[in-house]
Amino acid sequence: MDFLSRFYSSSIGRKFFVAGAGLSLCGFLILHLSGNLLIFKGPGAFNHFAKTLDSNPLILPAELILAGFFLLHIVIALIVRYHNYQARPIGYARYSVKGGRTWGSRTMTATALIVLAFLVIHLKDFRFGNRSEGVYQLVVSCLKNLYYAVFYILAMLSLSLHLSHGFQSAFQTFGLNHPKYTPAIKALGYLFALVIGLGFASIPLWIMMGWIK
Repeated sequence: MDFLSRFYSSSIGRKFFVAGAGLSLCGFLILHLSGNLLIFKGPGAFNHFAKTLDSNPLILPAELILAGFFLLHIVIALIVRYHNYQARPIGYARYSVKGGRTWGSRTMTATALIVLAFLVIHLKDFRFGNRSEGVYQLVVSCLKNLYYAVFYILAMLSLSLHLSHGFQSAFQTFGLNHPKYTPAIKALGYLFALVIGLGFASIPLWIMMGWIK
C-alpha cells in the first residue's frame, strides 16, 4: 500500500492510473456499443439482451466497478491537469498553437465534462427509467425527442473527440512510443474514436429519420 501511495503521489503514477482506467473504459465501450447496436434487429432482440443483462447477478458488481473506473479516470485526470496548470500558469495564459497539438488534446477537459453530464442523464433515463414497456420502447421514446437526440449526438461527438487523443495518449503513458509503432497506434486511435462515436450516434440518427420505430 505504501508503494501505491508513493506511486500515486508522483506525476507519472497519476498518469498511469488515468491511462489504465481509460483503456479499461475503452473495452467497456466496445461491449456496450455491440449490445446497443442490437436495437437495429428490433425490439425482440434488444429487449432480450437487456433482460439477460438485468438478470445476471454479476451486473451490479460490474456496474460498480465501471463507475469506479470512470470516477478514477476523470478525477485523477482533473488533478493532473490542475497540477500542470500550477506548474505552468504563465504558459497557459500565453497559450499558442504548437505542432502536434490536436483538437482532441486541447479539449480533453471540456469533452470529459460533456460526457460526464451525458452519463448522469443517460443513467437516470435508461438505467433507472420506466422499463415497464421494454428497454427498446424506452430508448425510442426518449430519442424521438429532438432536443434529447441532438444532445445525445453532440455527446457522442465529444466522446469521439476525447478518444481521438486519449487512446493514443494512454499507450504513450505506458512507454509504447516508438517511431515505428506510434503512427499505427495513432491511426488505430482515430479509427477507434470514429467507430465508437458514429456507432453510438447512429442510433438517435436512425430514430430521428423514422427508420427505427
